[in-house]
Amino acid sequence: MGGDHGHSKVALPDYKIWKWEGTPLEVTQQRLTRRGLRDPWMRNEAWRYTGSFGVPVKFTDVLFRGFKKGFIAFAVALAVEYAFFPPKKSEHH
Repeated sequence: MGGDHGHSKVALPDYKIWKWEGTPLEVTQQRLTRRGLRDPWMRNEAWRYTGSFGVPVKFTDVLFRGFKKGFIAFAVALAVEYAFFPPKKSEHH
């Protein structure tokens, strides 16, 4: 019933590729080890500290994201408006 409608399953990466060594999780694991505990799922959270996920986001990056494209779109819209609908100088409000 139902089936997958031609869609294949998502290929998940092997869990062994993620290493928590060298991440903030290493400190957590050491603290757990001192208490005689171990978190077997910690490796599943290591991806958060690797690649582009490990780079902190700056406020200026969020504020100016898309600023260049937005300014270009504004300039094009302004040029189109003045080209097709020029302001009339004879009319006063």
